[in-house]
Amino acid sequence: MRWTTIFRLGLINVAVALTAVPIESTLNRIMISELRLPASLVALLIALPYAFSPVQIWIGSFSDRHPLLGLRRTPYTIIGLILCAGGSALSPTAAFAMAENFWLGLSLGILAFGAWGMGFNFATVSYLALATELSGEEYRARTVGVMWFMLIVGVIIAGVSLSRMLRDYTPAALFTAFYVVCGVALLIGIAALWRLEERDRAPRTPERRSFAQMIATVAGTPQARLFFAYLVLLLIAILGQDVLLEPFAADVFGAPVDVTTRYTSIWGAALLTGLLVTSPIARRRGKPFAAAIGGSLVALGLASIAASGFLNIPAIFVPSLIIFGFGSGVSTAANLSLMLDMTIPGHIGAFVGAWGVANSMARLLGTVLSGFTRDALTNLLDSRMLGYVVVFLLQAVAMVISLMLLPRISAARFREEAAPSTRELAALAGEAQG
Repeated sequence: MRWTTIFRLGLINVAVALTAVPIESTLNRIMISELRLPASLVALLIALPYAFSPVQIWIGSFSDRHPLLGLRRTPYTIIGLILCAGGSALSPTAAFAMAENFWLGLSLGILAFGAWGMGFNFATVSYLALATELSGEEYRARTVGVMWFMLIVGVIIAGVSLSRMLRDYTPAALFTAFYVVCGVALLIGIAALWRLEERDRAPRTPERRSFAQMIATVAGTPQARLFFAYLVLLLIAILGQDVLLEPFAADVFGAPVDVTTRYTSIWGAALLTGLLVTSPIARRRGKPFAAAIGGSLVALGLASIAASGFLNIPAIFVPSLIIFGFGSGVSTAANLSLMLDMTIPGHIGAFVGAWGVANSMARLLGTVLSGFTRDALTNLLDSRMLGYVVVFLLQAVAMVISLMLLPRISAARFREEAAPSTRELAALAGEAQG
């Protein structure tokens, strides 16, 4: 497989991510801190892609059976990119409309964030399917690694660029920044897709697996249930802060828009460093050890971020953010490897699909619960600072609980438990077909 092909696949990954950066690193802060919209509402809108995530199964299956112009993945990826870019570009208009006429703005917000969310799911399942087909088993790990590396670098560059474009913040500058980022994302994605996929490929008959079968497979395996719960708690801790980190810095420390936007780049750089150092740690001490180190750093970082607000010491915040980002990188890389170990031959798709459900569930729960908890505690305690602090501490507690589950997880034990249940499922499927 050529490096140029891997690079182009990485560019598609970057293009989709770019449409999310201005929403999750800038607009959330504007909506909560500048426009005074409820954090719970912002969290619900941003969580729409994860609420729509089950549609990925249908999109993938439909594109398998219904190529457009002889292409199975490219057209659906382009549809997703257009929806992502269009929805993201429309989102600041919806945000300001909500501040002036809430119900009209909310309707526009559902349209904008819904288009972005649906596009995210369309594009993600399509380009990942394309990457799987083009890379093959031999080059798949390398392809995924390069795509993830390029994603983080792209997020860092986008964060820095947004920070510079919004140095002198005005609503007009915000709109311009969104249009520029979304336009660049669309151009990068379409250029990377150009003639990447071959036309008229041989038809395939992939195994279909229903939600009921997937759930039965996971529910019938104690180790799978344990790992599912571990992943949900872990990812709630890592991802639940996305919607609140920049508003926290704005509301508690009074940081301007360009500074809070820059925090995304700081976090991304720390996360990237964590990704790079995980492999040697995992080789020497094992993946569970690396996962434990990463999780411990995440918990420490979240607790330190909470302490910076409670003690009103801004100097603690950036070092805490670096610790949190570095731990997130180590934890992400280690647990991704561990996740791939928690599969068995012939049923990899079912279990990876289950871990994907855990990821979407954690993103949805973490984002929504963080927003609602912040609002409820702010009103109850009459303190914005305490609302944020309690949320960060709860996320640290979630990480600690996940670390308590980690020693009980064993890939070897999982394979022993999973093999009988998957054989039973295969037999049932054979009987149904017969």
